[in-house]
Amino acid sequence: MGDELDPIAPEAALDLYLSQRASEVSDQTLQTHHYRLERFIDWCQREDITNLNVLTGRDLHAYRVFRSEEDGLKPVTLQGQLSTLRVFMGFCASIDAVPEGLRSKILLPTVSGAEQARETTIDPARAEAAIEYLDRYQYASRQHVVMLLLWRTGMRTGAIRSLDLEDIDLEDDSLELKHRPETDTPLKNQERGERWVALAPHVSRVVEDHINGPRIDREDKHGREPLLTTREGRVHSTTIRQTIYGVTRPCKYGEGCPHDRDVGECEATSYDSSSKCPSSRSPHEIRSGAITAHLLDDVPTEIVSDRMDVSATVLDRHYDRRTKREKMEQRRRYLRE
Repeated sequence: MGDELDPIAPEAALDLYLSQRASEVSDQTLQTHHYRLERFIDWCQREDITNLNVLTGRDLHAYRVFRSEEDGLKPVTLQGQLSTLRVFMGFCASIDAVPEGLRSKILLPTVSGAEQARETTIDPARAEAAIEYLDRYQYASRQHVVMLLLWRTGMRTGAIRSLDLEDIDLEDDSLELKHRPETDTPLKNQERGERWVALAPHVSRVVEDHINGPRIDREDKHGREPLLTTREGRVHSTTIRQTIYGVTRPCKYGEGCPHDRDVGECEATSYDSSSKCPSSRSPHEIRSGAITAHLLDDVPTEIVSDRMDVSATVLDRHYDRRTKREKMEQRRRYLRE
């Protein structure tokens, strides 16, 4: 492959990658990267690839076929898995483990609009990366609060929009969701959707800092004091959707473009066109990702159902994005315990 490459085992390269990322990302993001890339390391062992220097585009194609056919990954899931591998290959090139440009030989599957609408979710690592960017550069902004609450609680757009200042209990790290159709903030499941939602202390702190800082002090047309405001009053659902499309673009938080677009010329870099980025995600996809993340963390289905206001049947049919293999691994951990 060339004298410029230094021999390194796949496992050693992964260790270096995780060590390098440890100071940049949260523990949860690091664990997600570890989990996703371990499958690639397992495949290398199976194929007797003991030195990454010999890795070729043909090998990467074989891995893609393996994940698709033997692991049974759907195109949208495979797209996310291979995007993670692309990032890893970029790191490997930086330490002279693989040739420059090898990452570009990992072809991402084309996903139809119908498949996107039905199956797309957000990878936990990407959600955490977006939140980490907001933590650092847009702390306690409305965008920060929207992304943080949607990801940590899995609530719907209508639910987060309905929140008033009086619904937030900062002393108890919680918030209350109420069905108020008479003042234009209904909940999807009406009174059945009313509930208290616990917040992690750091999430509660960000909400408090938003209230005491960047929040625009406005009432809505009904005299209520919304948590999320614009200069005109209560934030509109369209604004929430636009916010999520914007903050989930990989180029927004420094991951580079997985579609090999020129960021300087890409139309999706503008705020109004951020939904045109193939990798941007909607609030619904944040919700499905949050639900799946809770399930992967072994939170019981009935707890997830109550917290996210979704029946177990609907949860399983429309929101649970765990692969069959991930479900097997969870059963294995449970049975071992």
